[in-house]
Amino acid sequence: MKKLILEKLKQIEVEHNVKVLFAVESGSRAWGFPSKDSDFDVRFVYVHEKDWYVSIDQKRDVIEYPINEMLDISGWDVRKALQLFAKSNPALLEWLRSPIVYYDQLTLSEDLRSIGNEILSKKACIYHYLHMARGNYRDYLQHEEVKIKKYFYVLRPLLACMWIETFQEIPPILFDELLKIDGLDELFLTEVMALLERKKQGEELDLEPRKKVLNDFIEDKLTYFENYVKGINESNTMDIEHLNKLFRKTLDQSWAK
Repeated sequence: MKKLILEKLKQIEVEHNVKVLFAVESGSRAWGFPSKDSDFDVRFVYVHEKDWYVSIDQKRDVIEYPINEMLDISGWDVRKALQLFAKSNPALLEWLRSPIVYYDQLTLSEDLRSIGNEILSKKACIYHYLHMARGNYRDYLQHEEVKIKKYFYVLRPLLACMWIETFQEIPPILFDELLKIDGLDELFLTEVMALLERKKQGEELDLEPRKKVLNDFIEDKLTYFENYVKGINESNTMDIEHLNKLFRKTLDQSWAK
């Protein structure tokens, strides 16, 4: 599959006259709990030639392809990516820390990883993860029988909120790593680890009676972080000129003769 993905990235470079800077896995495979039928969620950052950026017309700054049963692939232009990085965009921060890297050239990804925690907006990230958790909880885990695999899609963002509060840094991508936060209840951990083990063994987790200990945890953390995030006061401001220099360096390096 990696060979197919690399071939697709080369095709994208030719079709759009761009250079791919890095490409990673971003979905459940990167989080450590794929299903048997999980597709590959490939995300990438790319760069155009210099003249593309020197124009007065608005141009599309994303590349997307139709999703098929195996591959979901899309990317952002480097200028868009840097603008979002300045705002601590959680999706991009996760791409930069994905444990599954398909392609990486130049130094942009490493440059951004090295300053990610310095410019981290804890408020923006917690709001993002709260929105994700709240929506999935509302849609999938309210009935007596629930789509039990959806617990991971609620617990993961809530644990990410806990990580940010505890360590004041970007949370890890792997679900297992998030479970290393001190103070998690033993009964909660036992329930989660049992589900995780079933998932990793390839068992398809579908409708089952809801897990009270997990629902109680979710409701408690949703309430807590909805109040916690309102009290965050941040003074961190991104040095945009630093990102401008990274942008210009990337342009020079990408299209060097």
